Amino acid sequence: MNAIFNMKQILISLVLLGFAAPVLAVPNGDLLYQDMCEACHGKNGQGGVGVPLSLPDFQRDASDEFLIKSIRNGRPGRVMPAFPYLSDAQLAALIKTIRGFVSEPAKPVKVPKAIQGDLKRGAKLYQQHCAACHGARGEGGKGTGVTFSRPRDAAIIATSLSNAAFQDASTDQMLWQALAYGRKGTPMPSYLEQGLSEQQISDMVAFVRTLKKKHAKPEAGEAMAPFIVSEAEGSINDVLESVKEAVIAANFKLIRVQKFEQGMVKEGSESPDKVIVYFCNFALLNKALALDPRIGLFLPCRLTLVKEGDKVSVFAMNPEAISESFNNEELDRICQQMRATYEAILEEVTL
Repeated sequence: MNAIFNMKQILISLVLLGFAAPVLAVPNGDLLYQDMCEACHGKNGQGGVGVPLSLPDFQRDASDEFLIKSIRNGRPGRVMPAFPYLSDAQLAALIKTIRGFVSEPAKPVKVPKAIQGDLKRGAKLYQQHCAACHGARGEGGKGTGVTFSRPRDAAIIATSLSNAAFQDASTDQMLWQALAYGRKGTPMPSYLEQGLSEQQISDMVAFVRTLKKKHAKPEAGEAMAPFIVSEAEGSINDVLESVKEAVIAANFKLIRVQKFEQGMVKEGSESPDKVIVYFCNFALLNKALALDPRIGLFLPCRLTLVKEGDKVSVFAMNPEAISESFNNEELDRICQQMRATYEAILEEVTL
């Protein structure tokens, strides 16, 4: 039993190491950005999975308060995670780094102090000008805007205007400004240049405010187990063969089998009683990567076999537990499917 417990600890460390965000004693914005933001927002804020932070128009529109709320609260249900543990000093340092991505800020623009619009007119204008990118109910673009076989069509995926955290972080003036003057470097046009009046833009802002959707938080309960575990009787070679057959029967391609300790101990001294089986369904892989490239941290799929006595424990990472860190509802659904597949394979192996 101790061997199984120790193996769980090793696996948890290997799998979850990449998700532990550091808390720095002395705020250093460059390091904070590198550790927590760069993987999604790109080096120097050029964008990628996340919004390009180096666009002058974005920085013109995004106040420090907007950035603070966005970092602290994230975007529940979208890709952007929350960082509620950052101190005020760390946030200030991080925002200073982000502001440094723009050498020549966009020129200030004229924005009404009070924005009052007509909902009916705004709804019609929204459907004409915004729904194609942002969705009929402001649900936003799907996935992450990143493709792997060709350049991206745009520097940014359309924002979810219905996201409660986005709505809470944005002021009416910020929404009006983005609509009126657009975002150069993205598909977002200037609607003043498109011929809309200032009042029509105010009408759209009024309608956008009606799109706010409350994000359903999961009910409180026990933390989701990071692993799915099953036990099978027999030799490790017999169980390994059963795993291979079950993987292939589940429409996955077997990639390789290797000793668990490979690369961690001297070559040739690896334990024969600990092995990893790697396998993949490439259609599922491409679909998941298109939604959120961070899923590559725990793909391809793998099962770890550990023999103790006359039984072999078979471990699988619980994709649902890991996807909780990604804040992406579409990815959550794929990870639920992956968990069901793992469970079906383990059931087949242990029958």
